Parts: sequence; structure tokens; C-alpha cells
Amino acid sequence: MMTLSFLILPLLSSVATAAPVAADLSVHAKVVYTATGERVENARVSISDGKIVAITPGVDARDGETSVLAITPGMIDLSAHATMGSRSVEETTEIRPGFRVANTLDVFSKSWERHLYSGVTTVMVHPYDNNCIGGLSVVLKTGGAENIAARTIKADAALRGALGDQPSQRNHPAFGRPTDFYSRRPTTRMGVEWEWRKAMYDALYAEGQIDSDTAILRRALSGELTIFAQAWATQDIRTICYLKEEMAREGHPNMRIIVDAAAEAWREPGLLVRTKTGVILPPYEHEGRTEDNAFFALSSAKQLVDLGVAVALSSHTAAGPGATLGSQAGFAQRGGLSFAEALAAVTTTPARMAGVENRVGTIEAGKDADLALWNGTPFELTSRVVGVVLDGKMVLDPR
Repeated sequence: MMTLSFLILPLLSSVATAAPVAADLSVHAKVVYTATGERVENARVSISDGKIVAITPGVDARDGETSVLAITPGMIDLSAHATMGSRSVEETTEIRPGFRVANTLDVFSKSWERHLYSGVTTVMVHPYDNNCIGGLSVVLKTGGAENIAARTIKADAALRGALGDQPSQRNHPAFGRPTDFYSRRPTTRMGVEWEWRKAMYDALYAEGQIDSDTAILRRALSGELTIFAQAWATQDIRTICYLKEEMAREGHPNMRIIVDAAAEAWREPGLLVRTKTGVILPPYEHEGRTEDNAFFALSSAKQLVDLGVAVALSSHTAAGPGATLGSQAGFAQRGGLSFAEALAAVTTTPARMAGVENRVGTIEAGKDADLALWNGTPFELTSRVVGVVLDGKMVLDPR
């Protein structure tokens, strides 16, 4: 009898796994990459009320069911350039912590479709980087309802700032009478650093009743609000990391920094590890040079991941050949990342950085039904996204 029970139990388990699941939509794939470390073959993803309800392995596609070669979670881009440029920032002062970029976004912009149809279902959008501290970022879906509030996953998701040339390039010294409000500091990298440090110290030692901008800066100092700082070049990456250490010496050791557009992060791996600072890498440039004349090595992601640095990839505008987020993951693999590491850099890692991992980033029961459907192995040059499911709806049908 004991032998018989051991023979029966696996059979019962297999039947239970393949039991029908009530669903509004189901998609079948030869391989489902869940981004949890699991690779499920000949699987069906079942969806109901905009959520994933089951992943059923070892089944054939039903008649009429959408079937593709591979499925990954909808990808996440934490540096999507979906603003209206300089019209999406308030420049009357260089320090604008309370400015909300969500109030400036154009829901009808074609940039949303570019991201969505390339398999990116969630993005973080930041204020345009003309200010030293530009304001509050937002995490939202790339499609859905035709208003920003309904698409928003996380409002006031991060405090955005920038270092390097961009925050100072429109300013100029005032010789005699100022001609406009750009007659001001900073006009150099050193001036940008000074603005950052002054803002933090002013917030740190403010007395009496504090204003809303100071309250936001204090949230950043305490680590409640992550700072996403654009810093392309090595000297600017050093600056923001040293500022983090300086604030720790002032009694705020929990300040959290993510360096965006960190092209030369590969030059400062020890500093990033020491300060526990994550990075978002910019799109790869075939010539190696990026903004601020920073050199971006193809092996950057591999070098940093091997040292334990949290690395996310980005596509910025996702415009042009090879510019999609999936293409960036492919380039990172050419630089040495494994498939699992490349997948994490466009799914689970950015989800954790943005604090939305409870909703997106993996294919699991209970998560938002955001899926990228592929016609081959994801991220390979011969593969592309042919279908997209967003919040349980097929917004790009591969059939």
C-alpha cells in the first residue's frame, strides 16, 4: 500500500496543476520567463480582472488562444524621457523640490506608444533636468485610460535632481543689470554642487515652521523619499556619492540615492559599493560617448552587477533603431550579462528601485497582468516584441 500511495500522489498533483482556471484572457507560450528565477515551458498565463491568476505549465495552446514563443513581464524603464522638455520644469529657481512632473505630462504624446509597443508597460518620468533639484517624479503605466492620474501607480515616487553641465548651461553671469532670471548661479559644475549642498544643509538646519519644499528635502534626507540624480560623468557620480556620505556624517545615514544616466559608473565601482548606491544605465552608444562626453563601456552592467551594485537599464526616448529597452538588455548581454541578469535589469531591479515590486516586475499570481510577448528568445537581435498585455487587456495583438 505504501508503494501504491507514492505512485498515485505525483499523478494527482499533475492533474491539479493543469486544472482549468477561470480567466478573462489567457496567453500561451513555449517559454514563460517569470523573472522570479523560474523558466516555465509550454505554459499558459491566465488573467482575470487585470491580474495574473495562474501560470499553468506543460499544456498545449487551445484553439483560438494567443500563442507565442516567449513571454516576459512587461518591462520597466525608470528613465523614460516622456516629458515636453523644458516645458516640463519650473526654472524660476534652481531648487524646486515640490514641483510635480505629473502635472505637465501629455497623455496623448506618441512617446507612450513607442514605449508600450516595445514591451515597456511601466515607466518612471522625471522633471526635465534643467534644474539642480527639479521636483517629484511619477511611476505610471504607458497605456490605459486617457488621463495621467488613472495610469499612475505611484505618485511623488522620487525626488529628481541633476549634476553636470545641463543644470548650469542656460545660466550666465550678470554683468551690471540682470537681463533675465538666468542671470544667476550655477554656471559651472562646482556651482551645481554648491546648490545641492546648500539645499540639503538649509533643510537640515531649518528652524521653526518649515515650508513644503523643506519638508520634501527632509524626507529625502531621512531615506523616506529616494533621490534619483542624473550624473553621466565620473566626477558627478563622485559628487552625489560624497554628498550621501557627508549627510551620513551629519546624522542622516539612511539617505537613498539612485544615479541615473550613470555612463561612467564603471569608473567608480568601489564608491558605489561603499555607499550602497544603485544605478540606471543610459542607452548604449555605438561610439561609446554619451552626454557630458562620458564614455560608456559595453561591459559596464556586467562589471557592476558582479560587484553587487543594483543595475537597471533604460532606453530614454526609445526612438530609433536599436533604441528600445529590449535592445538595451541585448547589448548588456553582449557586454557579459547573463540572460537572467539582463531580464532582472529591465524588470525586478527597476521595480524594487521604484518601490512598486508589489504590483509589477514579475509574472506571479496576484501581480498586474502586464506582459511582453516575443516571437523568439527575448533580447536577441532576431527577436522582437509582437504583442503586449497591459492590465489584463491585449493592447498589441500578435495574431
